[in-house]
Amino acid sequence: MLELAPNIAYSVGQLIPSIVLYEPSFEGWLSAVFYVYANKLQDDAALRLIAQDCYVPSLIAQATSVVPNEENAERVLVKLNQLLGRSGMRNLLWGFLSEKDDIGTTLFQVVKYAIGYPSRHVMQDLGNLNILELVQTVKSVGREKHRMEAFVRFEHTTSDIYFARVEPDFNVLPLIGEHFRQRYQDQHWAIYDLARDYGIYYNKSQSTPTRPAALQTITELDEAVLRHPASIHSEDEQRYQKFWQGYFTNVNIKERKNPRLHRQYLPQRYWKYLSEKQILPNAEHLQKRR
Repeated sequence: MLELAPNIAYSVGQLIPSIVLYEPSFEGWLSAVFYVYANKLQDDAALRLIAQDCYVPSLIAQATSVVPNEENAERVLVKLNQLLGRSGMRNLLWGFLSEKDDIGTTLFQVVKYAIGYPSRHVMQDLGNLNILELVQTVKSVGREKHRMEAFVRFEHTTSDIYFARVEPDFNVLPLIGEHFRQRYQDQHWAIYDLARDYGIYYNKSQSTPTRPAALQTITELDEAVLRHPASIHSEDEQRYQKFWQGYFTNVNIKERKNPRLHRQYLPQRYWKYLSEKQILPNAEHLQKRR
């Protein structure tokens, strides 16, 4: 990594930053890594890489912001690909999407370790606390990804778009998009992350017989639609929800009810976006008929 940039010397009395702020994007983080090595800051034990939107100004620490640079980010990306391979880069990306407060620093320490031992399979070295932290974080992100793929509930709208709201613990939309793109190629659909205020949209009219359409990013939706999607439900959607709620109620065996196990497999934080959890148990259309 040392050959990525020319040597830059500090003048006497110049403050050396111990905090490097990056734009909250993977390209922004890669640019920050380039900046660190370009300015020979990598050996500073107090060095931290923090996303700009998570930084709380300090009167003690010296901070500097790094502007994303596509060329610099690409150079770092190529180098890391050589050192870590595809699986290692996957771990870095998934770790970054966790959005943990100090994940930028953890990822940098992993990169520094990989550069220091280029012939070692560093991702298997769980004795290194930064590697261990990253591996555990990636597992958590993977579980959230799996749950989102299972628990997303699409609702048919009057615009013939299947719309779903989610609020995951981690930023997993970039990870689940391909799952739905491959499975729902014959309809328009969108998934919106309420916590991060952006979503992904699939427009089936842009697909071809041999290739599904590319996913689009959406960032501006009517607040009423986000908070009260029932206002745009189609008549079919209203019937589907009643059918599904009735099925959910009637297959339940009261004598075998196990709330703890139910919450273990279906965490309660997902319930507010599941149609079968949105009605009163004594709703008229759910009464069992014998």
